Amino acid sequence: MASKAVLITGCSSGIGEATARLLVQKGRTVYATARSRGSLAGLRELGCRTLALDVTDEDSMQAAVKAVTEAEGAVGVLINNAGYSQSGAVESVPLDQVRRQFETNVFGLIRMCQLVLPDMRAQRYGKIVNIGSMGGRLTFPGGGIYHATKYAVEAISDALRFEVRGFGVDVILIEPGLIVTRFGDVAAASVGSAAEEGPYSEFNREVAKATAEVYKGPLAKLGGDPSKVARVIARAIEAKRPKARYPVTPSAHLMINQRRLMPDRLWDATMRSQFPTPRS
Repeated sequence: MASKAVLITGCSSGIGEATARLLVQKGRTVYATARSRGSLAGLRELGCRTLALDVTDEDSMQAAVKAVTEAEGAVGVLINNAGYSQSGAVESVPLDQVRRQFETNVFGLIRMCQLVLPDMRAQRYGKIVNIGSMGGRLTFPGGGIYHATKYAVEAISDALRFEVRGFGVDVILIEPGLIVTRFGDVAAASVGSAAEEGPYSEFNREVAKATAEVYKGPLAKLGGDPSKVARVIARAIEAKRPKARYPVTPSAHLMINQRRLMPDRLWDATMRSQFPTPRS
């Protein structure tokens, strides 16, 4: 029989942790991973099998996939969850931080797909779940680098869905909106040196402030907690014919549709009402 074992990246907190917790409670064989295996003690107590996995390290990725394959025959379900947000005006973000953002959010995701697909093809069964964002369908000022990674995840998922369908592999894209986790605090803190004095200093400080506040203010009511995303993931991987995309939370549905209907000039004007315009 085909392996249906689940491998999840980025399980130390948030969506990854909630998904691992729900799926193991549903009776799935779950391999929960994080850069530090010690951060997974709670999931291990629940019955998850835990592995160290750093999606920016080739040896680490290969070792994790090999461990699951040797135990189960194949990774049946890959959930690419590891990721974070880098904020700041594009010109002000150091290029090494840009590279690190893409290594985690994009290149690691691609490589994990490449590593699990041969055995998925061989058993003619597999599910690849990519955690994107509503930020892959629209762009907020000060978030260009992060949004670029999520736009990339959209394109990769669309191409891959077509390419592997004939081998019995489904590719599913999850597009969360506001999820109340530490994500907002991490994104705000990522502005870092980009908020130092310079032509974008005021703008970057306002971006950091707005990013932190949106997860705690009135808009948070349009969001949800990680368990909401976990339930959607569970439903998607259990579906015989899963949808290509699953927006999650009212904020995702609202913002994606709003952006789709608004001309660029109107969207830009709306953004100017929310963010200071950098200028001399």
